[in-house]
Amino acid sequence: MHVVYQYKLLPTAAQVKEMSAWLDMLRAQYNWLLGERFDWWQFNRCPVNACPLTCSIASVKERPSFYGQKRSLPALKRERPWYKRVHSQVLQEMVKRVEVTFDRFLGGDSRGKRSGRPRFKSPSRYRTFTFPQMKPGSVQGNRVTFPKLGAVKFICHRPLPDGFVLKRAEVTRKADGWYVGLTLKDTRVPEPLAVEAVPTETNSIGIDVGLEYFVACSDGTTVTPPQFFRRAQAKLSRLQAKRELRAKGSTARRKLTSRIARVHQTIARQRRQWQFELAGQLVEKAEVVFVENLKVSNMSRRCRPKVADDGSYLPNGQAAKSGLNKSFADAGIAGFLDTILPYKAEKAGRRVVQVNPAGTSQHCAKCLHRVPKKLSERWHECPECGYSVARDINSAVLIQQVGWLGVVLTQKRESGSKTRRRSPRRIAPQSA
Repeated sequence: MHVVYQYKLLPTAAQVKEMSAWLDMLRAQYNWLLGERFDWWQFNRCPVNACPLTCSIASVKERPSFYGQKRSLPALKRERPWYKRVHSQVLQEMVKRVEVTFDRFLGGDSRGKRSGRPRFKSPSRYRTFTFPQMKPGSVQGNRVTFPKLGAVKFICHRPLPDGFVLKRAEVTRKADGWYVGLTLKDTRVPEPLAVEAVPTETNSIGIDVGLEYFVACSDGTTVTPPQFFRRAQAKLSRLQAKRELRAKGSTARRKLTSRIARVHQTIARQRRQWQFELAGQLVEKAEVVFVENLKVSNMSRRCRPKVADDGSYLPNGQAAKSGLNKSFADAGIAGFLDTILPYKAEKAGRRVVQVNPAGTSQHCAKCLHRVPKKLSERWHECPECGYSVARDINSAVLIQQVGWLGVVLTQKRESGSKTRRRSPRRIAPQSA
């Protein structure tokens, strides 16, 4: 089993200077290798349906790869001797970082999700270097020994577990100092097995995630979002306005930038801690937790522009949508559903099952009658059965029914303006 323990480092002034120099050198070489890959794709590839009939006199340059770029590191140290200060494995991990970033841009990750075009890193965006292999005994008491850096003191707020094997270490520069993430492996603890609990009405719960209620459960409980960013927005506005009055490159502007970064760091930590505590409370309620398979990136997408006949742009509601997008970012819905809740459920031996969100806000949870509602309508009132409840709670009950009962809430659209609705139906629940 692999776990990561993060500690705050207390390096000396000389160690801070050396680690900062490492980051600058690694960032410069990262940008160079990334630019080399962009140049190859720009000058050496052509569309498959438009290949030239004649070839150039010059031979085609070899496509940059992980091993090819890693073989260039010895020549780099000969041409630029100051790179010898950086540990060799840290340099190799930088090359691997370029490889992973570019592969996700071209082919996507393990789930097929492609990343955007990689950006060249500025000093504020390249903040981590990695030691892929750590020797046994590198951690002694409250000090960790890094190659070519020496022993660095850290705040040991929790002891390392007995019987662990130290695998790797990631050193990160954050707004309030330096941190190290130690990856530990304990061979005595097996990897968590897949939970095969069969969902029923009693051992499952449906959860609807939104902005009015961050979590609305099928048992009727609701949790309002704390809005950590909104609370600190006035303080951030004052600091940002004060920073704009300072000259660029001045010490006062740099100090204000650091204060703003620390405020954002506090907001992120508050949100993450609150979400972990909430996820722990949810997984204690039931063995199976049903959530919607939401695409939060699509929900926070900008509005499409509206163009008049004369070519001028018409109001498209983006001003109001900007405030909604800010609330989505403040709530952190995507991180909660994709990372935090599944992690807590796996650790507690529970299951998190994603269901199709289509129709979960437009049907009645009691009679399955379709009740169309706009986004501004926050109360569900069924004209057929008279079921009256908050909209989010009604959606949570429907999510649970879609999960364990197999209720189908779909629409079938035909050609033309008319729409034929397929009536909701229940199918027999299937075992996991």
